[in-house]
Amino acid sequence: MVTGATKGIGRAIAERLALEGADLAVCARNRDDVAKTVVALRTMGVRAIGGAVDVSDETALKTWIDSAVSELGGLDVLVPNVSAIVVGDSDEAWRGAFEVDIMGTIHTVNAALPYLEKSDAAAIVAINTVSALFHFGGVRAYNSMKMALLNYMSNLAHELAPKGIRVNSVAPGTIYFEGGVQHQREVETPELFKSVLAKIPMGRMGTPKEVADAAVFLASPLASYIVGTNLLIDGGLTPSVQY
Repeated sequence: MVTGATKGIGRAIAERLALEGADLAVCARNRDDVAKTVVALRTMGVRAIGGAVDVSDETALKTWIDSAVSELGGLDVLVPNVSAIVVGDSDEAWRGAFEVDIMGTIHTVNAALPYLEKSDAAAIVAINTVSALFHFGGVRAYNSMKMALLNYMSNLAHELAPKGIRVNSVAPGTIYFEGGVQHQREVETPELFKSVLAKIPMGRMGTPKEVADAAVFLASPLASYIVGTNLLIDGGLTPSVQY
C-alpha cells in the first residue's frame, strides 16, 4: 500500500514494488491520476487498485484502507508517502503540515496496523527528507514536521519490532522529476536551482527511481534485520555525521 502514489517518488515506489511482483493498493487526491496509475501498474502484471483519498480525512482514509485490504486479501508493506510540502511559516502552513505529514501518517499507520500484525513479513517505510536533519531553507513548517515524523517512526520501530513489524524511513535529498519541486525551481528560480545543485557532492540531483530502489529494499526480506533506520538518499548533501 502506497499513499501519494501517482507522481514522483510515490509513483516510482509503486512501480518498483510492481516489478517485484507485489499487488498494490494506491491512493492520492486526484481521481483521474489514481485511475491512470492503476492502469499502468496493471500492465506490469500485478493486481492493482486505487482510491481518491485525502489522508487528512481520517474517516475516509480508514474506510479506504479497510476496503483495499479486504479486496487484496491482506497487507504486508505500507509506504506512507503523502506530504503537504508547505514551505512557509504561516499558521496555515504549520497546520497544513501537521494535519497531512504528521496526523495523515499516524492515521494511515493506525488503520493499517491490524492488518500488518497478521503478516509474516510486515514492513512500514515512511518517506521523509534530509530537510529534517539540518538547516535548510529557513524557518518553515515542512522541516520541523518532518523531524517530528522521524521521531515518531523511530519510536514506532521500537514499539512494533517485538510484533515482527519492521519500521524504517528513507530521507531523500534533492530529487528531480518533471513537475516536481526541483523542476519548478529550475524553471522559476534558476539561480536558486543552481545554488542547490552546487551543494551536492555528487554534482547531480537524484531520481525517484533511486529513492524507490532504497525504499523497496527496506520493505523487502533482504532488510530483515534492519529496524528503526533512516536511510539517506542525498548524494552526500547532508553534512552531519550519522549516529
